[in-house]
Amino acid sequence: MHKQTSSSHNLGSTKSQSILSRRSLLGLLAGLLILAGGPGAAQAEEWRIATLAPDGSSWMKILSKGAADVDSKTSGRVKLKYYTGGKMGGEKDVIRKMKMGALDGGAFTSVGLSQIVPSIRVLEIPMLFDSPEEMDYVRRKMWGTFMKRFDKKGYKLLDPGNVGAIHFYSNTPIKSRADLAKAKVWLWGEDTLVKAMFKKLGVNGVPMGVPDVLPALNTGRINACYGSALATVALQWYTKVKFATSMTTSYGVSSTVINKANWDKMTPEDQAAVKKSLRAHSKELRSTVRRDNKRAHKAIVRAGVKVIETPEATKAEFQKLAEQVWSEMVGKLYSQKDLDRVLKYRAEYRAKNG
Repeated sequence: MHKQTSSSHNLGSTKSQSILSRRSLLGLLAGLLILAGGPGAAQAEEWRIATLAPDGSSWMKILSKGAADVDSKTSGRVKLKYYTGGKMGGEKDVIRKMKMGALDGGAFTSVGLSQIVPSIRVLEIPMLFDSPEEMDYVRRKMWGTFMKRFDKKGYKLLDPGNVGAIHFYSNTPIKSRADLAKAKVWLWGEDTLVKAMFKKLGVNGVPMGVPDVLPALNTGRINACYGSALATVALQWYTKVKFATSMTTSYGVSSTVINKANWDKMTPEDQAAVKKSLRAHSKELRSTVRRDNKRAHKAIVRAGVKVIETPEATKAEFQKLAEQVWSEMVGKLYSQKDLDRVLKYRAEYRAKNG
């Protein structure tokens, strides 16, 4: 009897220990789940995003505000870290690093965007738009199409930003095609569209990346470049030139692209919050950049850069040659359907606005 009692006691003790062990294990698992944020909770994500935009520029001021807002709206689950001023290389380098997983996104000009989806350059074909408002209308009509194309390539294309009206800046006056052909003009190495236009104009561009332009202007390797007034000030190119053309050759497009894998990691709630935040800041960016381009133009003139009025004959010649380039780029950068749609929406805008 004593032995049976002892055996029963030992059995009860073993059961108690087993129950305690299970409780301890469950407690440990519960604690780990709490530390992890609960079942199905999103982990904190830091998106590493590179850009050519320099610190302190209008672009970075708004992008930084957007990053702070995203952090707040997602309670720190999504953070945007920007590498500015080309620290991660040119836009082609950034895309390569995104594919490798070394970066999660990039804030690109259209040249970088076209490394992923070439057809987006149909929005920047030369001599297409007469005003930024006209460009806005057509871009708005086309943007959804490009978002789908980026999505198919594994990227999330966010809302568009502005670069501004593109002009030539030089150390010799440019009033004609012949004047431009004599100049040593910078050519962005990856810009196939401008390369085609230069060939049509008889211009031998000097290929190099954006960070190389200022040193090249300083040494005389080039004596002309092109860009928006704001970019020309932000990158300090205006300090090395004497003249600017009045003629706008195109309107620059920009946007931020995120690896779709990063986007898909977020909960639907965080996706909605991030999208809403970045959309609001993209809208602010577009209006701010447009305003600051006007201010930059005035600053360039105050600094002594003289604006050369482009003769009507030169404008007409550029227009004629540009339209030839539009057709020549069909099947190389974009489809005939893309070009037709852009021209259709441009005609719609002109019909509505006289």
